[in-house]
Order: sequence, then structure tokens, then C-alpha cells
Amino acid sequence: MAKAIRIGLLWHSASSGNLGVGALTLANLAIARDTAREMGLEPEFQIMGMRELNAPYLDEVEAARYPIDTKTLLSPRGFWSAVGQRDCVLDIGAGDSFADIYGPKRFGFLWLTKVMALARGKPLLLSPQTIGPFTKWPYRLLARFAMNRATAVVARDEMSLSALRGVAPKANGTVSVDVAFALPFQDRSAERGGARLRVGVNVSGLLFNEAESGRNRFGLDVDYAKLMRSFIRELAERPDIEVHLVTHALHATDPWDDDGRVADKLGAENPAAIRVPNFAGPSEAKSYISSLDFLVAGRMHACIAAFSSGTPVVPIAYSRKFTGLFGMLGYRWLVPVTGSDDASAHAFMMDCLARRSELERDVGEGMGKVGTLLDVYRSELRKFYTFVGGEK
Repeated sequence: MAKAIRIGLLWHSASSGNLGVGALTLANLAIARDTAREMGLEPEFQIMGMRELNAPYLDEVEAARYPIDTKTLLSPRGFWSAVGQRDCVLDIGAGDSFADIYGPKRFGFLWLTKVMALARGKPLLLSPQTIGPFTKWPYRLLARFAMNRATAVVARDEMSLSALRGVAPKANGTVSVDVAFALPFQDRSAERGGARLRVGVNVSGLLFNEAESGRNRFGLDVDYAKLMRSFIRELAERPDIEVHLVTHALHATDPWDDDGRVADKLGAENPAAIRVPNFAGPSEAKSYISSLDFLVAGRMHACIAAFSSGTPVVPIAYSRKFTGLFGMLGYRWLVPVTGSDDASAHAFMMDCLARRSELERDVGEGMGKVGTLLDVYRSELRKFYTFVGGEK
């Protein structure tokens, strides 16, 4: 009979409107489950993350859910009690939230939950994620404290591993890749190659609204809103192209970070474009993206969904997590944060569309590297489960 192992999935989500966080959750759960079962273990998962109001895309049978908020974090009968009932913790940090760029409150939640798990004597593994940046000394000291005490820290790109080495050189760190490359999906690639090219455009609500407001806190050299409008307009005017407006992050309570509202606006401005209905979950999004001949995307996990389903993709990079990840895979077809103006970025995307067979070839080569890097994470999980004492 398989031995049970109770695993806390910290900073995962079963219902986030940001399908990137959902993709991380579904993929990491699948990898962690399969690795455990290969070792003769039967995992029982509990997702521990922010309270979400959206409909879940993961059944309670697959993973129970424990909401973290200020009340549950501070109550002795809250998170402290819940994490004490786990055998170990896999913390994915919502992909890129273990950093100081999102402010003290988010960092405080991410850091305190790690320390509480460690204080309960629970082995802690940081699953593949962006590490840092930690630019201010209080954050650096606190991050070092937590990462030095984790059983292992797995970065999802070389730049993050370098950041880990700079902050916590004694931590047990290694590099793998974003687990969302392993997100299960239904392959719809047979729908490609029709009389009209199926060209998808994922416009990030966050980047679009930043550009329209003039804030541009990510420091892009391009005017993102103007660039996306001109690109979509040119595509929509071509009789050989079918434009698909694809969302990947929805926020009912935060219009600023909502792809859906922007897709509605751009769809109204371009009646010939198809406003793709919002997806029920990350696997549904990836399945649809696999049917496209080409994708331009501002959300990193929409890019990963395309890449891992063989769809040629041009990411619009807005942080080092793009260049770190895709650069590690030898994929050069990105619009960078700096170094491009609107005209050159527009021309680059149109050139990529024309050369999509080259992009598709590079995607295939990159996926070979992804497989090897995911095996690094599986190896870390096997060592972790053995350390926990769960091997049969």
C-alpha cells in the first residue's frame, strides 16, 4: 500500500483570474503528484494561497484549499495550525512574487509564511520561480534568512539563480524552468494552416493601461497601447488573416490589470477581429492557443502556453523574467523592454509573422532544453521526498 504524504502547495491558486498562476498550480501539482507516485507515495495536496472569489478550475478532491489573509496568518488556529498538519511544503511564490518590487505587504506575506512553515519544522522547497530582485537591505537580509533554511531553492532561469547566489550564496540552489511548460492541454494544432492565418494577440491590460495613463512604471521604450492598436489594425485589414483577441489575466475588482476590458475595447475598435471568450481555466487557454498559427503576447504564461504547444510566439517583454527565461532557451524573438521604438517593434512583429517557420523551428529546439531542465526539478523533488522521509 502506498505511503501517504501531505503536501502544502504554498502560494498556488485553484481559481486565480490570472491564468498564469493557475497554470503554475496545475502543472506543479501534476509534476509533484507523478514524482511522488513513482516513488511509491500517495500525495494529498492542500493549496495555500490568497482568498479567491472566482470559480475554481481544480476539484477539491485533487487539492483542498486553505485561504491566506491577515486574519488566518495571525491566528494560532489559522495558517500556523494548517501548515503544522502538512508533512512538507512546496512554495512557488505565485511565480514571481518573492521580491521587493511589489511592496512590503506582499513581501511580508510571502516571507512570513515561509518562516512559519520552517518554525513548524516542515521541510520547505521553493519550486521553480523568479527569485528577486531584492534591492534594499532589509529585504535582502530577510530573503537570505528564509532561503538559507529552505531544503532547496529552484530558480526558473539563470538570472534568478544569479540573484539567489548574490543574496544567499549558502542556499541550496539550482536552476530548472517554469513548470507551466508541462501544463496539460488538448492539442488543437490540427486547426492551423487554413486558408486564413489564425493570428492571436494577447494584450496585457496592465501594460495597456500603464501606457495610456503615461505612467509606464515598467520602463518600456515603446508605447505599448499605441503599438498594439497599430498591430491589430494592420492585421485586421488583411484578408488572409483572422485576428483572435486572447485574454490570460482577468480581474473583476481591478480594471487596471484586466485583459478582458482591453480586449473588449480593441474588439469594438476592430469589428473584423474575433474577441475570444474568456477561458474557464489555464488548460483551456493553452488548448486554444495551440490552435493558432502565430501569437503575440504580453502575459508571460500566454507565451509559455504557445511555446509549449508549438505555436510560434513573440513575447512583449516588460521585465527580466522574460529575457531570463526565453534567453536561457535560446529564443531570440522577443520585443525587449528597451532598445525598440514603436515603428521598429511593429516592423519586427510583422517580420516574425512572415518568418514564423523559423520561430517554430526555434520553439522546437527550445522545448528540447525545457525537457532537460524539468528533469532537474523532478530530481530535486525526489531528493526532497526522500529527505521528508516519505519514500516507500
